[in-house]
Amino acid sequence: MSGSLQGKRIVVFVGDIYEDLELLYPRYRLIEEGAEVVLAGLDTKGTNYRGKHGYPIKSDACVRDIDTDQFDALVVPGGFMPDQLRRDDDVKRITSAMHAAGKPVAHICHGGWIPISAGIVKGFTVTSTPGIRDDLVNAGATWVDQEVVVDRNQITSRRPDDLPAFCRALIQMMVT
Repeated sequence: MSGSLQGKRIVVFVGDIYEDLELLYPRYRLIEEGAEVVLAGLDTKGTNYRGKHGYPIKSDACVRDIDTDQFDALVVPGGFMPDQLRRDDDVKRITSAMHAAGKPVAHICHGGWIPISAGIVKGFTVTSTPGIRDDLVNAGATWVDQEVVVDRNQITSRRPDDLPAFCRALIQMMVT
């Protein structure tokens, strides 16, 4: 499947205390498949963010400048970052617009907080870390304990150990 995402653009949210593996593993896996991956944070392009385990990474764009028509998918890593980003109107705008356009919205672990705040999980079957199970259920989702769940355009996983299945599902959805 090498190069199967050539010409595709994927936006990935980034912010302080992101879960290092949940951002880096999909980023590099998608790049391996030929996709352009754009890391979008709340601050200006080039802002340095630190992961939960201290790994630094620079943003490629500011969320306020993201035009969802220019992207094919959204990835929302976990960590504590989603709790901060979920309050931002542009983050919610991006998430809602990608979902409304039927584009893949992939969230893992605590990443589900952002789709909850964007109001897009109602009626979907999802998974996440058990820590936000109640939040997802209260937002109208059906929660299951599986390594990956694909329901229409949403792809969800529980934790870093699920990343291979998470990335396979996202890539498969994007090439179909």
